[in-house]
Amino acid sequence: MDELAAQFEQHRSHLGGVAYRMLGTHAEADDAVQEAWLRLSRTDSDQIQNLRGWLTTVVARICLDMLRSRTARREDPLDVHVPDPIVTVGPEQEAELADSVGLALLVVLDTLSPSERLAFVLHDIFAVPFDEIGPILDRTPAAAKQLASRARGRLRGASAHGEVSATRQREILNAFLAASREGNFEGLLAVLDPDVVLRADAGTSAMGPSQLLRGARTVAGQALRFSSLADYARPVLVNGRPGFVAVVDGRVVSLLSVTVVDDRIVEMNILADPERLDRIDPAALGIA
Repeated sequence: MDELAAQFEQHRSHLGGVAYRMLGTHAEADDAVQEAWLRLSRTDSDQIQNLRGWLTTVVARICLDMLRSRTARREDPLDVHVPDPIVTVGPEQEAELADSVGLALLVVLDTLSPSERLAFVLHDIFAVPFDEIGPILDRTPAAAKQLASRARGRLRGASAHGEVSATRQREILNAFLAASREGNFEGLLAVLDPDVVLRADAGTSAMGPSQLLRGARTVAGQALRFSSLADYARPVLVNGRPGFVAVVDGRVVSLLSVTVVDDRIVEMNILADPERLDRIDPAALGIA
């Protein structure tokens, strides 16, 4: 068992990556990986020729069941849901996360059907062939390919062409923060796309209610309402992209991630859910 556990640990990071992209929450991803270990421990591992492939399939099936159950319960209104972030600091982590899935993409993944999401995540992100994806979905490989194509089309329609470099994103984000601190409405409009979308997930926070806002003037007005938080903002990487956390009295009270296209912010995702933000330790990020 010790040898099997050691082999499993070699694949834990990969399995966690699959589960996180499938589910968008750290807790559920951890649960899916743990369930995969339990299933492996009850299986004759000597009969498994490709352990990584076997585990990937098992985690995918577990995540598919969890997504279907979530859909049946109609949890979380998707228009105001911000997935769990991965918050890091430092250039070495920026390089490590260069190909990570940003919050904006995770938001769109949440709008896909469970089958579409699985087909896209496994094939387009983890290069699993459709011959292996089909049986997980109880579909033919051709049908699985069609599901991934459908998902890709929806993601392409929501994706941002012309997204700028991380350095430029940080410059635009700094300009937004400066204008917010100064109460500069015109300065905010200068960095916001006319059709910008702001998604604020406050959970049960007093900063609520959660809401979806559209349009530069509306979003700028909202930014001015919470301009006092700009004084507490600290730069971080949110899923590998430039962002900010606001730290007050040693606690993270909000997190901001943006998508910048053609030097304008086209999408803003704000997490202000205290239950989930409490899992982010500012001291561990060196920003306490």
